[in-house]
Amino acid sequence: MSVAMAVALILLALALLAAMVGTVVLVIRDGRGQIPLEPSVQPWTAGTLPSRPYSTLRRI
Repeated sequence: MSVAMAVALILLALALLAAMVGTVVLVIRDGRGQIPLEPSVQPWTAGTLPSRPYSTLRRI
């Protein structure tokens, strides 16, 4: 194996290691799937009308 090939393989291994470490850091910073707190004020209704526009309600 030539020196140039060895250097290229070492650089490739370092790039892969950096990508793996970066991925782990991003997953940890994302919060690992933590659920945000529920708002303390419950939505109101007026008969069958919701307190938010229909377009923002979750669909079942």
